[in-house]
Parts: sequence; C-alpha cells; structure tokens
Amino acid sequence: MKHSLLPLGGAAAATALLATTLAGTAQAAPDWATDPMARNNASAVSVIDFWAASNFAALKKATVYNPDPGAPKMKVGGGFSPDGRPGSVGPTGSEKPTPSLAKNVNLPKTIGKVFFVVNGEYRWCSATSVQGKYRNVVATAAHCVYDPGSNSDTLDKWVFVPGYYQGKTPWGIYVGKSAWTHYDFANYEDYDKDYAFVTVYNGVAFNGVKQVTRGEYNGFTGPKWSRGSHYYILLSKDVGRLGDNVGGQGFTWNQKTGKTVYVFGYPTAPHPDGDRPYSGVTPKYVYGKTSGKEYVSSAEKVEEHVGLKGAFTPGADGGPWISQYSSSRRLGLVNGVTSLFGDQDQNDRYDLITSPYFDGETADIYRKAANVWSGRIVGPNGELYR
Repeated sequence: MKHSLLPLGGAAAATALLATTLAGTAQAAPDWATDPMARNNASAVSVIDFWAASNFAALKKATVYNPDPGAPKMKVGGGFSPDGRPGSVGPTGSEKPTPSLAKNVNLPKTIGKVFFVVNGEYRWCSATSVQGKYRNVVATAAHCVYDPGSNSDTLDKWVFVPGYYQGKTPWGIYVGKSAWTHYDFANYEDYDKDYAFVTVYNGVAFNGVKQVTRGEYNGFTGPKWSRGSHYYILLSKDVGRLGDNVGGQGFTWNQKTGKTVYVFGYPTAPHPDGDRPYSGVTPKYVYGKTSGKEYVSSAEKVEEHVGLKGAFTPGADGGPWISQYSSSRRLGLVNGVTSLFGDQDQNDRYDLITSPYFDGETADIYRKAANVWSGRIVGPNGELYR
C-alpha cells in the first residue's frame, strides 16, 4: 500500500499538523474517495439533453482526451507485492470464462466511450461495463473521471456510451451518478491509483425523431432542433440497466503478473512522430503477457505499473485489461485499465502501455461502487424526470 504525501505549505501548516498529532486526533486518510456526478434526476436529464441535442452534435464534436501528451521512457523496477490473497468476481450471468487466444477475436459488447466536458472542450476516453450488484458500474482510468490538471472533482457532463459509433448509441446513453477512486489519485494525482468505478443511471435510448409544429416544439423540454421552418424532437425511453443490456466483465485482483491479457480500447491519437495508424472510430485490441516487473515514472508518481508491449495510442485510455477472455462469450476478468503510454526505444513511437496493479485496495473501492443503486431517469410513459 502506497500513500503519497504533499509538502506542507509553511511553518504555520507544520505547526498545526504537529498540534493535531500531539492532541491524538490525527486520522489516516481513507483509501477511497467518492464524489457525486449527476446528483439527481433533473441534473441527469440535463446531461442527456446536452449530448443528445441537435441530433447528438456534441457527441460527434468530441475529441480524444490526453491530459499527459508525450511518450516517456519508463524505467523497470522490482517485482509486484500483492497486499493480500487473490480474488475475483465473475462476469454477468455466466460461469467462469474459458480463455481463448484466437487470432480473430470477437470484441466485447461491454466496451464503449465515456464522454465529458473539460475546460469547455468535449472529450472522450475508453471504458467498460463491469459486474456489480445492480449491474450499473463502469470501469475506466481515474484521469477520465477526475481532471488531473486542475485537481477538480469530477469531469462535467459525464456519460458512458457502450458500442458508440459515429453518433450512434446502440444500447443507450448512461449518465454517471457517482464516482469512486483511490484517495491518492483524487487528491495527489498518483497514477499508481489511476482507476475509477462509476455508477450510472439506467440507460436512455431514443425511439426516433418526430416532426412537430412550432408550438409543440416550443413546449417540448427534451432534445430538439430545427431546420428552417421544420421542427424536430427526439423521443426517449428507458432501456434499463447497463449490465442487462451489454453484460458486465468480471473483476480480479492480487493476481500474478506475466499472464496473457487482452486490452481493448479506441486508440486514435497519432504517435509522437505524427504517424496515425488508428481512427478512434472502432475499438481495437492488443494481447500478450504482462510484465513481471514494475514500470516506474517519477513524473506521474508511478512506482508499480504493469506493462504490456503494444502500439496503442491515446484514446485507448481507460480501456480494460481482461484476463481469461473468452472470445466466444466476449467476457473475462478485468485486472487493469490503460493508464499511460511509453516510448521505450525512443523512436517517437508508442510501444508500451501500462496499467495500475489491481490489489486489495482496488477491490475495496470496486466493491463500494458495485453495491450502490442508481435508478432511472425516464418515466413509464417515456417522460424524462425533470
């Protein structure tokens, strides 16, 4: 277990801390941090309105989020030290997955993009649905939930869209309700804890576009747009829980490294030399054996990342690392998320991706999210709760 410490600002702060300690009232920081996203139905509906307006114009406008541009060379450290016994939670609605190393891999239905607003810009990362008590949990990188640059709370207008493709939302849009991550990332941007679990409301899908009169248009409070003298509204419906629609990957922790994993995501950014092998439109994968030793990067406070050789580029941030992946069932066990990209041979090409090591602290944070209910934001007659 590692906790980062920030230097105290000045003698007054040091004196205050000493007084608190001597008084016996100082308490260790918790391992977890949680923050609300869309706090209630009204705020969740406003998020839906934002992304769905003008035929999903905001989704189409969004670009890849890469808060740490560049391709550092990461150092290799020692081995991993689990903080307890290994454990796992199986994927949604199934027996233990059967591993497959087939060259032609069926992509999981669980993966998609998370969209959010940061510094006024529309951005996205990769993510996946994971199993939980209420089938409403999304796993991604913490830097795709919290802005490491401004040390803010959660990123604005956060949604998950599984299977997203060029403005299409085949299984609906899922608005984030609460975010859970490690205290050390939320407060100190410690990339050893660059993972997050977000609970989401029931999905909202759309029954199609209806042309209406100007009066009906003016009275409608949901997503709408006009073209000249023609007026359109978007009809919505509740599509239920995320895991019921696309399934949920299992989750595992304190596992030995050096095992084969599949990594999924939407890489899109160019390599540092300008070469752009990915479009970001469709998901891709790489697979191989993870490193048996730790990768270290002082700039991101990394002391214990797992590495995998691969040419993924940013856009794949937050995408799942899945062990025991069954291509036929499209399910396995998440034991990492893409966090950083490295250039080990310094030829201006990404050749390494890394993930935080999932340990018992990660499992505790996952469990907290996995046991929180979110609810629905569309009524039984298709009305959005406002």
